[in-house]
Amino acid sequence: MSRTFYRKFLLLTPVFGLVLSARPALACAACFGQSDSPLAAGMNWGILALLVVVGTVLSGFASFGVYLVRRAAAVAAAEAAVAQPAEAADKV
Repeated sequence: MSRTFYRKFLLLTPVFGLVLSARPALACAACFGQSDSPLAAGMNWGILALLVVVGTVLSGFASFGVYLVRRAAAVAAAEAAVAQPAEAADKV
């Protein structure tokens, strides 16, 4: 076996030991059924904060889309108003 294998083995053994030994740390308070703990309340506030951020970003994209549609309609109406007198002058 090579020297790098032993180095990897020596580095990964403590990591696996820590992961496998910490059984209670694998679940949060909500998973254990303590929904009134401070950890569960913090998790709920974190979820609410993320929902607010996502909603704000999505509403920003939607409002920008509405702005672009209105702007395109205004430009099209302005171009139609400019083109209409020119067509009327050609018919006379």
